[in-house]
Amino acid sequence: MITLKNLTLRRGARVLLDDASCVINPGERVGLVGRNGAGKSTLFALLNGTLHEDRGDFVIPAQWRMAQVAQDMPETDDSATRFVIEGDTRLVEAEAEVAAAEASGDGERMAYAYTHLNDVGAHDAQARAQALILGLGFKPGELDKPVNSFSGGWRMRLQLARALMCPSDLLLLDEPTNHLDLDALVWLEAWLKRYPGTLIVISHDREFLDAITNVTIHIDHGKLVRYGGNYSAFEDLRAEQLSIQQASFAKQQEKIAHLQSFINRFKAKASKAKQAQSRVKALERMEKIAPVLADAEFSFAFEEPGSLPNPMLAMEDAAFGYPPPADAAPGASATIIVQHANRSVLAGQRIGILGANGQGKSTLVKTIAKDLPVQGGTVTEGRGLTIGYFAQQELDVLSADSSPLEHMIRLAKEALANGVTGRDTRQQSLRTYLGTFNFTGDQVMQAVGTMSGGEKARLVLAMIVWQRPNLLLLDEPTNHLDLATREALSVALNEFEGTVMLVSHDRALLRAVCDSFWLVANGGVTDFDGDLDDYQQYLLDEARRQRELTNAAPTAAQSVRTSIAPPAPKNKAASRQLKALQRDLEKLDQKIPVLQAEKTTLENALAATTDPATLRETGSKLHVVQDELDALELRWIEVSEEIEACQG
Repeated sequence: MITLKNLTLRRGARVLLDDASCVINPGERVGLVGRNGAGKSTLFALLNGTLHEDRGDFVIPAQWRMAQVAQDMPETDDSATRFVIEGDTRLVEAEAEVAAAEASGDGERMAYAYTHLNDVGAHDAQARAQALILGLGFKPGELDKPVNSFSGGWRMRLQLARALMCPSDLLLLDEPTNHLDLDALVWLEAWLKRYPGTLIVISHDREFLDAITNVTIHIDHGKLVRYGGNYSAFEDLRAEQLSIQQASFAKQQEKIAHLQSFINRFKAKASKAKQAQSRVKALERMEKIAPVLADAEFSFAFEEPGSLPNPMLAMEDAAFGYPPPADAAPGASATIIVQHANRSVLAGQRIGILGANGQGKSTLVKTIAKDLPVQGGTVTEGRGLTIGYFAQQELDVLSADSSPLEHMIRLAKEALANGVTGRDTRQQSLRTYLGTFNFTGDQVMQAVGTMSGGEKARLVLAMIVWQRPNLLLLDEPTNHLDLATREALSVALNEFEGTVMLVSHDRALLRAVCDSFWLVANGGVTDFDGDLDDYQQYLLDEARRQRELTNAAPTAAQSVRTSIAPPAPKNKAASRQLKALQRDLEKLDQKIPVLQAEKTTLENALAATTDPATLRETGSKLHVVQDELDALELRWIEVSEEIEACQG
């Protein structure tokens, strides 16, 4: 186990942990939470050995192997697959020993080296690495692309895959979901649920924490407070504790009343649509944990828009994509990602935009924000439309060399130039306004390029609020926000009187804010008639559909086998690997229907009984079957992709 006893940790002159004690048992899955700056990353530095305790005792089993995501941007021409394989440090060491043994000419040493190489998993290392890469959203054609050819976000996904590739007893993950879309996030959750070691994760995604953790450690005023259960359980317990503390609770009454007013208002407005009901549940959760939200040090609100055009905008046979690059040959065509879009966006709508990575969600949002030109058809704006745009990459709308105050002065000048009135553009007023977003003192003059991701995100929010938009376009706004700021954003969006279009992998935010969903897929935009649970089921159904297509392919191929030969593996090793994978796929195809039938039987039994003991026993069995079925379906996808890669 990991033992922290009477521990003191400092960063410079600042004491982050003061006489703190805690125990983490083998196999526990821990969510490490606390306000920004509380010391979460510093505690990680202690665990990985880059920082030492100032006082007290810290013990971690010496034999434990540790894995974590490197925070530096990888710079290498190695292929994505090779880069991830090298995350398996035992394998790399075994490969080096084989090379040294061969160079020595010592037959006995070579025999031992080859045996050890096989023991550490060299035979399936490529398949394991590629399953991780594909699971995190890469395409099969990108497996052999050099790492340097990918953008920063995709390189960080490769760093995550590399950490997961490393055999470990302790896995440290610091904000692993920041660069993931919803599809990759669901895959990562399933992978981590099967991880056998001890997991400690820092995350500001509550549903992710709820899905994978069973212990929560809260860093609060320099102490480590351990709670049994996931983040929601911690939040409930903490809300009870805060409610008991009458002195502090009295100060929170105004905030709690404010929360209660919009909860009541939106619960009364909600229709019977599944999406709206999901939102009501999210608001009810806020009601339950109102003391926790009121205790947050940061909150803000969007001002009432000056006008609400209806419709906000209309798309007629619109196409979205990218124009030809500047150095393209004359007459080069644009890259079209989404086309034939015929949709209207109405005043007051709250639309969540779903779709797998690369399907065009951000392209759609960028075009509406006028960062990209429409590639076909028309997008007509309502009269008086004012857009507040939060770009996925904050520096798309920020200048690295400018300070927060300079950004606000620039906004004020633009407002005056455009004849916008009613805004206090005096420099002192702009300073005061920035203070409401926690930019105080010298921070207002700090260059944006030196700021953290969370600070940049807060500045973008401040700039959006100041402009009083009536349409909010938010592309992954929570990537660098802590949990308290995410809750503040959720509250602010629910109070906002205008229209919201939201792309996010934060399911808690989507549930709390959105009443309807669009699905961007297969080159088009359609309504998604369901909630987020239905969307995750849609992803599973798509996987099943791909499986059925794969299973049907050999039957169809038999009718033309005389004219079309199957792809042949390049060598005997590849042939053996392909046959082994095909056997695995056959076994999965046999197991999955059996489990599906068992699941149906248990669901029917659950619906037919009211006996508490039977309900508990049947529910427990159903949970086990569902977990096993999810794991098998995920494995089916991985094996299918490995077969495709092998044949390719």
